[in-house]
Amino acid sequence: MTTLRRSFLPQVADLLAFEAAARHQNVSRAAEELHLTQSAVSRQIRQLEAQLGTALFHRVRQRVVLTDAGRVYAADVSAVLQQLSASTQKAMAFASSDGLLNLAVLPTLGTRWLIPRLGRFMAQHPEALVNFSARTEPFDFAGTPFDAAIHFGAPHWAGAVCEYLMHEDTVAVCSPVYRRRHHIHSAEDIARVVLLQQSTRPTQWAEWFELAGVPNPLAMRGPRHDHFAMIAQAAASHLGAALLPRFLIEQELAAGQLVVLSDTVLTSTDAYHLVYPEARAQTPLVKAFRDWVVVECRGAVGD
Repeated sequence: MTTLRRSFLPQVADLLAFEAAARHQNVSRAAEELHLTQSAVSRQIRQLEAQLGTALFHRVRQRVVLTDAGRVYAADVSAVLQQLSASTQKAMAFASSDGLLNLAVLPTLGTRWLIPRLGRFMAQHPEALVNFSARTEPFDFAGTPFDAAIHFGAPHWAGAVCEYLMHEDTVAVCSPVYRRRHHIHSAEDIARVVLLQQSTRPTQWAEWFELAGVPNPLAMRGPRHDHFAMIAQAAASHLGAALLPRFLIEQELAAGQLVVLSDTVLTSTDAYHLVYPEARAQTPLVKAFRDWVVVECRGAVGD
């Protein structure tokens, strides 16, 4: 780790004064925002310019205009202050709770399956504070605040433990309106309609038709979407047939917005895994979440 040189670290108050003046291009408005006098803000900016050895503003009548150096520095200072604010909020949240769990989750899995069930975990661990962020690709835990992630793929993640959760059973669906409109009664009929594609699973329809025993050289053709939630909405909006994990569309199936078109079920070779750094394997809240989500996934597979 690089040692910080204090001579290069300005006072936070000076940075706040500079950032506000740069944003408003006006010292008086910056002073009002910071609840300081105009002379105090001007003094803080002069102190910062003296430390940097360069002018940050051109003074033009009642306005201040950033110099080239000031424009570059303002962008960096704004980003640093925002990060400092976010980090402080995280520390305050942790201090006010006996446990903080930062999770990286797949977007559709998080919104459609995990969050609706989270109340059961919170009932068992009322002291926990769980934060969610969407991530679709593996990342380096060392460079993030995450305690764990839910990953779909092979059980490989550098420097982390992969706990198996469940495989994915995918079914062909469309809206009742689309089914009637296109007279869909068999896998052969599905081969004739628009196939909504998942961009991260480009061969899924081809695999499904092979399993159904129906040749379809156009199985990889059709509109592509990044997330299952988008595909589910497109299918419910009568835009085509979709291959979707059954456990992610429980609500649409129950409400009759989507209907299953075939008994053919494509079970994934990859699986969902809970992933966490080896260093956090014994963290009480990570262990508690692991135990809970494993049980929930067994229920999803059994549904």
